[in-house]
Amino acid sequence: MSVPYETAAYEPPESPESPEEHLARLLGRALNSFELPDDTIRRLDRALAHDSSLHSAHHSAGLHRETYRHTWLLTDGSALTLWELVHNTAPNRETQHEVYEDEEELRTATARLPLPVDSPDFELPLLVRMSVIPEPLHAYVLDNSADHGRRLLRRAENADQPGEDMAELLRTAFAHQITQAFGRPSGAGRKGLSFSLYEHAFLLRDGRELSLWEVEHTATPDGRHMCEVYATEQDARDAMERRAANLR
Repeated sequence: MSVPYETAAYEPPESPESPEEHLARLLGRALNSFELPDDTIRRLDRALAHDSSLHSAHHSAGLHRETYRHTWLLTDGSALTLWELVHNTAPNRETQHEVYEDEEELRTATARLPLPVDSPDFELPLLVRMSVIPEPLHAYVLDNSADHGRRLLRRAENADQPGEDMAELLRTAFAHQITQAFGRPSGAGRKGLSFSLYEHAFLLRDGRELSLWEVEHTATPDGRHMCEVYATEQDARDAMERRAANLR
């Protein structure tokens, strides 16, 4: 990137921002935004959702330093993080903003700040650590995911399967992952009786992640194969236990 973005106020907006607006404000106030690789900016232009949190803070004798973690969820299911350094250690004491893609670069920049050491002349530093933003839980695949969710609910035979609200959410899914969960219900070792549990994880257009839990089993009066779908893993495992208990 050849030129820095226009400056922008640090105060949060009055209404929720889109990922693009949040990125523009961050780059607009950062003095070194032009140092970010062009490829990073291109990837962030396709972000679906974003979140920010205070990572650490140091206040002493009128000087302050805060670091923030800004994370965007991308269309391929991955996450990209930028680190923001905010401080007033310049000679004019004006608040300045810097942005870094690498956490090690952030630590190096932080170490260069002329913050005073602890002494009786200064307040003791206040260190605040906030919980980090979780990375996406799954390695999603772009593969007609809305239709996959529709077919999953359609083949479910249990009366207490997720309803129309869940079906409506799944219409916005654009990526998903299927994984097998291990563990069988007690008493499921009877010959000819089988249980399998699968998690169907979906990534929605608004950046949310949700999972449906599919139970495949032969715990039916005639031993035929049956599919059930539940909104939580606990509900699915409880159903497996009930099915196994009924045939003991």
